Amino acid sequence: MSRPFFLQNIIACIWDFDKTLIPGFMQDPLFDKYNVDSSRFWQEVGKLPDYYKKDGMSLIASDTVYLNHILTYTSAGVFEGLNNRILRQLGGKIAFYEGLPDFFNEVKAFVNANPDCRRHEIQVEHYIVSTGLRQMILGSKIAPYIDGVWGCEFVENPPPPGYLGKKSPPRTSETAILSQIAYALDNTTKTRAVFEINKGTNKFPDIDVNAVIPDVDRRVPFQNMIYVADSPSDIPVFSIINRFGGRTFAVYRPAVEPRESQAWEENGFLFSFHAENRSRL
Repeated sequence: MSRPFFLQNIIACIWDFDKTLIPGFMQDPLFDKYNVDSSRFWQEVGKLPDYYKKDGMSLIASDTVYLNHILTYTSAGVFEGLNNRILRQLGGKIAFYEGLPDFFNEVKAFVNANPDCRRHEIQVEHYIVSTGLRQMILGSKIAPYIDGVWGCEFVENPPPPGYLGKKSPPRTSETAILSQIAYALDNTTKTRAVFEINKGTNKFPDIDVNAVIPDVDRRVPFQNMIYVADSPSDIPVFSIINRFGGRTFAVYRPAVEPRESQAWEENGFLFSFHAENRSRL
């Protein structure tokens, strides 16, 4: 009998970001920097699908259409000079829930202190899968505590037509601004990130996420996954992980968001993330 490719001794804790690890939205520091009314911005975003439908477009990616509106604000000079460097700087202003990011290391320490886990070389990895901005997450104080992050990315310096074989113009991140969408993660394609963790594509890029790989040869089996999120929009991922034996938890703030019944009915699991309740995980 051939040996499995991976030992499957990894426990993957996969986290949503907005309203899961932080109380609000990560873009708030961006709006504060440029004195933009966040409620007005999101109201505009919410109306964009209807606006585009008037031009005959019926297929609108509602989860990520806000990325285009950020580019519109940037090109119009409202987000003057906005680039990835500034996004990373603004990520440093994101305020997390009490207990974070230390909680991530506490989970790893708890597993490392367990004799049975040490004997079987069990390890914990933390991942963030978000429809938010990857550069802001990478600039936040939680970045050193995570093993990987999926999020939306922007291009600053797109090459001109016919750029192949020509000398590239100087590229500088100091003067570049966001101009194109490089990667958009929505609530359905979050499932791709989960499969990348499952098959090990994130650690071994030569492994294609669409490759047929027997369950025994996958790096992180679904039953070794814990997925924590806040919204019914995460149901596609919840469904996959639950189907294959993993664990899912819906996060809410009881004092602010009395959504216990919704979280229970739609996701089947419930976890209230508070410092005094961390032991429940």
